[in-house]
Amino acid sequence: MKSNDLKITAFKAKSFFPLLILFLGAALVLSLSLGRYPIPPLAILGRIFGHPFENPRMEAVFFNVRLPRVILSCFVGCCLAAAGAGYQGVFQNPLAAPDILGASSGAALGASAAILLQLPRFMITVFAFVASLLTIILVMFIGDKSQGKKVIGLILAGLMVSSLISAGNSFIKLVADPNKVLPEIVYWLMGSLAKTTPRDIAFAIPPMLLGLIPLFFFRWRINVLTMGDDEAQSMGINVKRTRVIIIMCSTLVTAAAVSVSGIIGWAGLVIPHLCRRITGNDYRNLMPGSMLIGAIFLLLVDNISRNLFATEIPVGILTSLIGAPFFLWLVTRKGDLW
Repeated sequence: MKSNDLKITAFKAKSFFPLLILFLGAALVLSLSLGRYPIPPLAILGRIFGHPFENPRMEAVFFNVRLPRVILSCFVGCCLAAAGAGYQGVFQNPLAAPDILGASSGAALGASAAILLQLPRFMITVFAFVASLLTIILVMFIGDKSQGKKVIGLILAGLMVSSLISAGNSFIKLVADPNKVLPEIVYWLMGSLAKTTPRDIAFAIPPMLLGLIPLFFFRWRINVLTMGDDEAQSMGINVKRTRVIIIMCSTLVTAAAVSVSGIIGWAGLVIPHLCRRITGNDYRNLMPGSMLIGAIFLLLVDNISRNLFATEIPVGILTSLIGAPFFLWLVTRKGDLW
């Protein structure tokens, strides 16, 4: 990239991030206001500054239903977009997505098993999270034993393990009670934030932050990795350790997000490419930009899912309906996708 291009990209980022932060703040207030039980935006702003709601029911809806869901939608979108950007940088693959190593399919198997056993909702989240992490450990173990390039071996291991897990998930759906259990499994797999509780926030946010913070501070190292292993080593970067850290952090945030939201596709693939069109390929701008746009994207999609019709639409369906055509638009535009 030429020096003039770098200056233009830096200028874009400086003016871009404040706008994103303002837009996210406005979207948060709007999201807290919208719903089956609307809350006036002025009342929300007053509550933020310490003035309690006049109606106790409004207070209960705000803190027990609306606020947890809005917070979780922001974090899930942020995590999926950050994981997508991390995977694309590490694997140097424009089609890399958060489920590339089987994190999503592992979470699906864990959640399906918990639903089949009729466990409480919180245990469904725990099962999904643990199964997702175990899947990644298995994939990384197989990838490490593979011959040839380790990155390619890791991707192939992820594809194979995901295929096996999908077969196990299909078997669970086959033996599940078609009247009670199967619909719940199918609905979870569609992706939804409808049953978000404060307990979900307490469970998911710590591992999300544990993964997001290193991804943010290691973003300049991803820039170095994109130059190639030899050049990265010549600059004093431990390539293998850095790659493992980025993969593990991306996987951790994916597992935490999927465990509480179900399968939400396309966000981790499309958002980094959209941000790349604006900020360029410099991960010092790309990573925080992807985090902010991901949070805004899923927040707005969740608003549509719960307010468009009387019956709520699963978020995963909407992200696919929006993400797939949008990705095609990005692909057909002038300029390289990567």
